[in-house]
Amino acid sequence: MSQVLALKYRPKSFDGLIGQNSVTQTLTLALNQNRLSHAYLFSGLRGSGKTSTARIFSKALICEKGPRATPCEECENCKMANENRHIDIIEMDAASSRKIDDIRELIEHTKYKPNSARYKIFIIDEVHMLTKEAFNALLKTLEEPPQYVKFILATTDPLKLPPTILSRTQHFRFKQIGEKDVVNHLSYILNLENVKYEEEALRMLSRAGNGSLRDTLTLLDQAIIFSKGDITAPTLASMLGLLDPKELNTIFDVLLSKNRDKTVKIIKELENYECEVVIDEMIAYLKNAFFSMDSRFSTLLIERFFRILSEAKNLLYLNADNSFVLSLVFFKMIEATNIKTIDEMIENLESEKFRVEPTLEAKAVKSQTKQELETTQSKINTKNQENKESEDRFQRLVFLLKDRNLDTGICFEKSITFVSFEDKVLKLNSRADESCKKTLRHASSIIKHFVQEIFGIDTVIKMEKSEISKPREENTPKATEKEEVQPPITQSKEGENCGSCVAEHLSKDKGEIDANEILSNSFIKKATELFEPKKIEIHPKI
Repeated sequence: MSQVLALKYRPKSFDGLIGQNSVTQTLTLALNQNRLSHAYLFSGLRGSGKTSTARIFSKALICEKGPRATPCEECENCKMANENRHIDIIEMDAASSRKIDDIRELIEHTKYKPNSARYKIFIIDEVHMLTKEAFNALLKTLEEPPQYVKFILATTDPLKLPPTILSRTQHFRFKQIGEKDVVNHLSYILNLENVKYEEEALRMLSRAGNGSLRDTLTLLDQAIIFSKGDITAPTLASMLGLLDPKELNTIFDVLLSKNRDKTVKIIKELENYECEVVIDEMIAYLKNAFFSMDSRFSTLLIERFFRILSEAKNLLYLNADNSFVLSLVFFKMIEATNIKTIDEMIENLESEKFRVEPTLEAKAVKSQTKQELETTQSKINTKNQENKESEDRFQRLVFLLKDRNLDTGICFEKSITFVSFEDKVLKLNSRADESCKKTLRHASSIIKHFVQEIFGIDTVIKMEKSEISKPREENTPKATEKEEVQPPITQSKEGENCGSCVAEHLSKDKGEIDANEILSNSFIKKATELFEPKKIEIHPKI
């Protein structure tokens, strides 16, 4: 009668356990030195050897020549233990017998001594499935059982166990079995079964088993049947729905060559595969390429590809479209090849470093000249800005005069031009005729009022006079090229008031009271003390 490989090749001694050296060493020494505990907890991934270890340990405890690490396999106790029919080894599945009544029955069994063996051993599998009440009922017995009772608890999720249970047991953690150990064990079994195989196919089986030896052996049973006794990588890839290693090699060649047309074609071909499976296979391919020092992949490029593939798995968890996620992955990997490597960036920096550079003196002169130019330009810009603002104020002065009296405003605009405004001195140029002189003389107080309002109450007006150029009559013949046009005559001394009547009336008279004199008046000072104003405005009487 045929038997599945997982049961047929189940280990019967500590030497046959795969990938759990730390656990077997500790248990072996405990048996040989007779330093035994009353309760053990085995936790780890499914198919990592927890139940097999529990049975081997139980057999070692009840062996007639024991307890010792290597049972004799000849006594009646060993034979019955190998056949799983020993009356003193009681296995209980906590997934199906999880209630408090089941634990009460177990506790009742502990009251009776073993029938034929040295110990009565209770193996409770999937112990985390017990209810809270069942755990509480087990506590006292687990802490202080009779001397002839041993408990071996097994679980895949130790975090679900109460701390009170964990503190009463010796905890052994079974690790995930490595790929190399799994491949060696598979090749050992296939040699005994006389089945041909490829090494790459066994590695694919190991990856598909995810570190569980039982899952891997189950797949191996299926592979032997599917491949008709000759396990090859393409056959196994077809059975598991994986990518053939040659196809993976082609995919990465296309991505590295940045051929977008072929990439789109490959994406359409991969629609028949699970996107997550494709991503996992690509990650495994990159891992092998990294350890085999593949010249096509630098460490930086592998890191970029791995980051892209890992982010893609997160997108799949959001129920994203598989085909679109795969498209994003491939084109992002193509873009990742365009990024400069660290070596290229260092090379560019070094090439710039060793360029012919000017001397320090030349740099200093250049820097100083640049600063002087910047300072000069800044001053020019500032002055231009100030002139622009002053011209805008002058235009506002013209607007206010026109608004107050149109004739006065027109006359002022036609006869007076703005020169400059610096240090509270407003310089104007006058070319008024007799009629405008009369108009401006009459409106001098209004003009001064608006000037002080716009430019400031301390503003001093200085007028420059220029002669009025008489307009030529239409019948007068044009001047010849030899004739020279006389420039307007301006007042050369800025300190003196202009002789025109406009300047006399717009300039500050000697008898006029200054703003500071007004503010220093005793009456104004007293009023300021009484009312404490925030602002004082002085308006001339118009």
